[in-house]
This record gives sequence, C-alpha cells and structure tokens, in this order.
Amino acid sequence: MDEFPDAKTLYARYRLFHGIEQAETPLVEEPYYVDSSGKEARYYQVDAINRTIEAIAKGQRRVLLVMATGTGKTYTTFQIIWRLWKAGYAKRTLFLADRNILVDQTLVNDFKPFGEAMTKVRNRKIDPAFEIHLGLYQALTGPEESDKIFKSVTRDFFDLIVVDECHRGSASDDSAWREILDYFDGAIQVGMTATPKETEYVSNITYFGDPIYTYSLKQGIEDGFLAPYKVIRIDIDRDVLGWTPPAGMLDDLGSPIEQREYNRADMDRILVLNQRTKLVAQRVMQYLNATDPMAKTIIFCEDIDHAERMRRAVVNAAGKLARDNPKYVMRITGDSVEGKAQLDNFIDPEQPFPVIATTSQLLTTGVDAKTCKLIVLDQTIKSMTIFKQIIGRGTRIDEDNNKYFFTIMDFKKATELFRDDAFDGAPVVIYEPNDDDDPVPPDPPEGADTVDDDDDDKEGGVTKIVVSGIPARIIAERIEYVGSDGKLITESYREYARKTILSEFRSLDEFIRRWNKTDRKQTILDELENQGVVLANLQEAVGRDIGDFDLLTHIAYDQPPLTRRERAEHVRKRNYFTKYGDKARAVLETLLDKYADEGISTIEDTKVLRLRPFDDLGTPLEIIRGAFGGKAGYEAALTELEHQIYEQASNK
Repeated sequence: MDEFPDAKTLYARYRLFHGIEQAETPLVEEPYYVDSSGKEARYYQVDAINRTIEAIAKGQRRVLLVMATGTGKTYTTFQIIWRLWKAGYAKRTLFLADRNILVDQTLVNDFKPFGEAMTKVRNRKIDPAFEIHLGLYQALTGPEESDKIFKSVTRDFFDLIVVDECHRGSASDDSAWREILDYFDGAIQVGMTATPKETEYVSNITYFGDPIYTYSLKQGIEDGFLAPYKVIRIDIDRDVLGWTPPAGMLDDLGSPIEQREYNRADMDRILVLNQRTKLVAQRVMQYLNATDPMAKTIIFCEDIDHAERMRRAVVNAAGKLARDNPKYVMRITGDSVEGKAQLDNFIDPEQPFPVIATTSQLLTTGVDAKTCKLIVLDQTIKSMTIFKQIIGRGTRIDEDNNKYFFTIMDFKKATELFRDDAFDGAPVVIYEPNDDDDPVPPDPPEGADTVDDDDDDKEGGVTKIVVSGIPARIIAERIEYVGSDGKLITESYREYARKTILSEFRSLDEFIRRWNKTDRKQTILDELENQGVVLANLQEAVGRDIGDFDLLTHIAYDQPPLTRRERAEHVRKRNYFTKYGDKARAVLETLLDKYADEGISTIEDTKVLRLRPFDDLGTPLEIIRGAFGGKAGYEAALTELEHQIYEQASNK
C-alpha cells in the first residue's frame, strides 16, 4: 500500500464487506446522537449499535444483544432507538422494563435527549401524542382482560419494541412480556440482556435468534471498562460438617426438631441457627471496619425473612455506626416500603446512607449501584443467570468515587459457578424444536427443579426451624483472585506471584538488571499485572507498606525489604543532590518525597509536576526548561534519581 486509503474508499470497502445495499444506506448512515459534552460510544457499543442497525436495515425483525452488566446497555439502546427514530424507521417505540427504578433511571439519564417526544406510561393509558413510550409491563398488562391496556391501541401502533433485561421472562411462553410481544408481532423487537436465559423451558435465543453481538464480563474486565474482583470464600463449621440435633431437641417455639443431618443447603432455608447469622454479620463488619466502613455493600440472603434477620444482626455488629444513623443498614426487599424508598439513596454516589443493604432478589437486576464495593453471598445460587446478575452489581467502575475493584464474600460456595465453563462462554440452547414444533420452548412441568429468578423476594411456604444457642465458627477462609486467563487463582496468591515473577526473571540479578535498564518501571509492573500479579493484592497478602521493587524482590527472591521512606532516606544521606543547581535540587528532593509517599509510578509520570508543591516552582514547562535545560536533561536527572533509589539493591 503506497498510501492510506481516504475515508470514501474505506467506507466503500466497509459497505462491501458488510454487504450493505444502496437501499439500506439511509438507515446505516443515520448519525449518532452527539451532545455538548462530547460523550462518545465505546468501541464495543459502536459495534453493538452498528450491527443492530445494519441487521434491521437488512430486514431482521428480532435482534438479541448480550452485554455484561455495567457496559452501558441503556446508552447503547438509546443510540439504536435514536437512529431508527431519526431515520423514520421507528416513529413510535416502546421501551419495556420490569422495575420502576429502571424506567425512572432511563428517563432522566440516557433517554433524556428525547425530550418532549418521550413519556412514561401512567394511569393505565398509552398516549398517542408521544412517540417514545417507556413502561413497566405491569402497567401494560395483568391477569384480567381489562388490565391489558396494550390492546387499547392497534397492533401496528408501535414500530419498535425494546425489552430491557429480557432474560427476566420475555422468552417464556406464559410471561406477560411475551403476550405484549405477540400482540405487536409486526414491530421490530430488540432484546437486551447481560445473561441470556437458556434452559430446557426458556430460551432468549430461540425467540430472538442468535445474539447479533456479545460483550462479556471477562472482556470488559480485560479492556478496563469493568471492575476486577477478588473472592473471599468462607466456610462455617455448621455448613461444612453439618449439624444433627440430639434426640428430642426442641426448637425456639418448643416444637420437636426432626433428627437428621442439616448442612449448607438447609441453612436459612429450612434451619435457622441464630449464631450462624450473627457470625456472618460480624465477619462482614470486621472486613468493612478494616477497609472502609462506608463502602456500599449488598448482602444477598435466601429470602425476606433471612434478609430481615441479617439486617438486625448487622445492626448489632455495626455498633456505633448503626446507632449514629439508623439508615446505616436497611432491608431492601419487595415487601418493604421503607426499604424500597431508600433504594435511590443507596445507589446515589452522593448519598452516604444506606451503606449496607440486605436483600434476596430485588437488587439482582438492573439497579445501577456503581459504588458497590462489597457483595456478600449468603444465598444458595444454582442459576447462572442470577449469579451473573448478582456479580454485575459490583462490576461498574466509578473513578469519581475511587471505585476500581470490588470484593465478593461467599459463605454458600456460590462462587464455584465462576469455574463453570458457561460463566463466560456462549449460552447453549438446550431446547431444539423440530419442524412441526412451536419455536418457543414448552412450559416447565409442575415440580420441575428450576430456579425462579422472576419473583421479587417471594416467600416460600416452608416453616423454618429456628434454634438459638448452637455455636458456629469459621473453620476455613481463603482469598482467590482473577488470573490472566480470567479464571480464579486458588493457590496462595503470594505463591502464585512468586512463580509468575520467577518465570519472567529467573534470578535476582536478572530482575535487577531489567529494572535498572528500563526507563519506566511501570512497564515491568504492567507486564506482571497482565499475568495476574496485581501489586495492590500482593501488598495486602504481605501486609507491609513497602515499595514496588522491594515487594517483588521480597516475594520472589526472599530479599529483606525496605520501605519507600527508608530508601528515600538512604538517598538523602549520600548527598548526591549537591551536583545540581538550587532549583533542580528542589525539584529532585520533592520528587523523592513523592516517591516515598506514593511510589515509583507517580514520579515517572510528568503530570506529577502539575501537583502541589511543584506548582510553587512554576509550570511543568518552566520547571523542565529552567531547572534542567529541557526534556532530555529532566529525563536524565529522573533516571539518575531512580538509580540512586535502588543503588543498594544493585550492590547486594
């Protein structure tokens, strides 16, 4: 190629590659919405939007998009609707959701540019004066024929229907969503989900077709758009070893307890051991007190009863924190008017309270709790759909509030689903209809062993056995991290890091040579992080505030570590600064202070010169030119400073 093709040539190639005919170009070329903030779609959102638009332009009437929680499904949906609307393909659109908060968030956030053309379906009326309609399916239909207000308009009223979180039932033959989709079967129908529901009885893919685009949790973490996580797996003796009541033992209500072994599967579903609940609450507060007592936390419980008992236990464990503010811990479940009223405050980064929410199902789907830093699983989870949605509560990154990762505390072995090949793989359609079969899977038979993730905190009919005074204790606890392959590292993280470092640098001398030779030490740290060695996690495993170099050499080569401040003091004692002029010496001494406080990566970034107290010495350009004669002189002085910092390591 003699020269790079111009835009016209590239677009012609794009059309040829994607098979875009002339008749399809008006829709395909319809521009994105761009606001004054200059917000642009991320690369994967562009892919999802373009593929959807191109498929619809080619005549496809049902489209499925699979995007991990936290990757901007609603913004992607907005751009799809906007382009179809502006191009005249969809004059009237219905956006369907199953929870009021999902509709309200969408109205005031991503869909705001629709302005006066948009309305929320209220008072059981579809107003034809509007073009963009947002509604709860509960507001559009119901068990009685008089409840089915969607039938108040003609079947061709809507040109486009978008189903948010479509895994929550739209593909099920008897679901209310499906009834609406069937009525408006002439409309373009787009399903959005993080977790396609693929079981013997329910299939998004059978209904919508294969996903037009998939963006997974693993991919989002690798790209840096989703927060990585660590898992703390905790085993309680009564769960692992089981508990058998003595013959003739009575529960707290005086009823005899069936004499059999009760284990993890029974806890808080059939058997309630109050001491176990207390132990879980104490461990949660122990973690929060050691990290951040104000970190937003969701505790997933078996049901409403369990969520309420857990709330009371956490209140007691929180002590002064809960006494100072009664909203420190709230139960947010489907039956709690007070709790649901606090949901907006819980997800609002500007509102400190509630800090901890106990729930069972209400917070599993769609709620944008971007500051959530701790997810506690005290719930038996066998459904991959539910599991992915729960994990999705923590995956959003929130730079404004310093949220870059989250922690999962697992008491019920739910995180074993991470090891399931289906966790980040392509969903499998188990139901395969024959030529004469209905393309929609049949209803599950009565008593089928399925997990109902469409019920919001509904209580079962089981009378629980409640027993006080039976001691419980933690017998095992281990931390697992996400490795470079996206799988959880189960061995000691310290040992994993040691093996990884040694695989790259076989000896201490080799490591030191590479360290001293590399202009930017952050390059080495980034290489190791790509292999799963994250310094923040390693620091926690070691439990000492030592610098990056000393941390790595201590772990891999058993070298006695120095703190960053100790290394800085060694440099000062050598008085090597005297060879520089006053201004350069002041800059280097301040850089050394920054190293002692924050580490090597901070001083390698030229943006450090914009921070205090450097701004007292002038602008970055004035500092570099005035003190060092230019960029080359500054970089040479910085390299010399780094050599001084690590000099004694080279002489070991």
